Amino acid sequence: MSTPMRRVALASCAGTTIEFYDFFIYGTAAALVFPKVFFPALGEAAGTVASFATFAVAFGARPLGAVLFGHFGDRLGRKRTLISTLLLMGIATVLIGCLPSAASIGVAAPILLVALRIAQGLAVGGEWAGATLLAAEYAPARKRGLYGVFPQLGPALAFALSSVTFLIVNLFVGEASPAFVEWGWRVPFLLSALLLAVGLYVRLAIDETPMFRKAVADPAAPRARAPIVGAFRHQWREILLAAGALAMLFAFFYIGTAFLTSYGTAKVGLSRSAVLAIGAASTIVFGAAIALSGVYSDRVGRKRVVLGACVVSVPWSLVMFPLLDTGSAVAFAVVLMVTMAVFGVAYGPAGALLPEMFRTRYRYSGAGIAYNLAGVVGGGTAPILAADLSAAHGGGAVGVMLAGFGLLSVVCTLALPETSAREMEDRPDGVLSAA
Repeated sequence: MSTPMRRVALASCAGTTIEFYDFFIYGTAAALVFPKVFFPALGEAAGTVASFATFAVAFGARPLGAVLFGHFGDRLGRKRTLISTLLLMGIATVLIGCLPSAASIGVAAPILLVALRIAQGLAVGGEWAGATLLAAEYAPARKRGLYGVFPQLGPALAFALSSVTFLIVNLFVGEASPAFVEWGWRVPFLLSALLLAVGLYVRLAIDETPMFRKAVADPAAPRARAPIVGAFRHQWREILLAAGALAMLFAFFYIGTAFLTSYGTAKVGLSRSAVLAIGAASTIVFGAAIALSGVYSDRVGRKRVVLGACVVSVPWSLVMFPLLDTGSAVAFAVVLMVTMAVFGVAYGPAGALLPEMFRTRYRYSGAGIAYNLAGVVGGGTAPILAADLSAAHGGGAVGVMLAGFGLLSVVCTLALPETSAREMEDRPDGVLSAA
């Protein structure tokens, strides 16, 4: 019996929310406290760069996670693989919350931090493709944009949850209290154990996708022994173009959720509470942008919506930091909200776009590696380059870097095919056809 669509939507949204909550609390902690906890000997500027370097490490692990979990997702099924990614992320996050500081165990502390950050990267690398496939392979053909929105809302809800959790802890222990650095930052990491239990309950209650079950049951259907090899052999162009097209949204998102948290306190001069509160409020804007753009892509196509966001990203990148450098809390809020809205418009259709681009027998691997290569290009490099560029040349240089990501995504998106009218089930010749 097939799982009701509402339960599938809940499972895909809940899973990505939990996975990205774990991922984002790391980014917030990297901006606010990790330089003092794990890199105190480096000083403020170098410690911040080192802290964001550990943040970036996970992006190097994400393609590996896409290959590893994509293999099992294409061979063994979407459901079992998604349960594995959730467990790996939850355990790694709780252990980060338990890590002793560098003052207690010396260099072993940052080494263990990096190891657990790699585990987080592996988990997220396998999570996104599986969650979007869960929604897309269950959804009616003309509503894939609608149902593809649910896993895409996970990051918005997760960023809100992360910001609110840190804000509550910050208000409880006090803005200037050393307790936040000593133990307060650990609370959001330890609370992820409760979210893990909820996520496992929801995911265990769903069935394998009908499309995957049909492919496995059909003796004539081709099965890929090494799905990632098949994806690169037959659809390498789609992988590279999709990675380039999504690079901008990753750069915008992680600049907004990680780097601007640090910039708002260190450069703009806002309080930690103000930055976290504005971050929480911005999730309403980009959550709405994700939902509206995903649904709209069912009407006008995925490519047109993504391209529009990429085009807007270029001029916006160049005005972001002049606005921020006015030192106004209102300007900071506007910059963060518009940045996240641009990200959201591009991100909404991606939950349907990537699954529609790849064949069933290596869809998990193909969609996952494309998405996570984009994460390496945009999300992995942008925050660490931004910290270095800002220290050396000021915020304007960060804006120029973001405009470069926007131009790359414009070019790649123009070369993408439109996928909204495609049948997702493989034909006997393995070709994806128009509906």
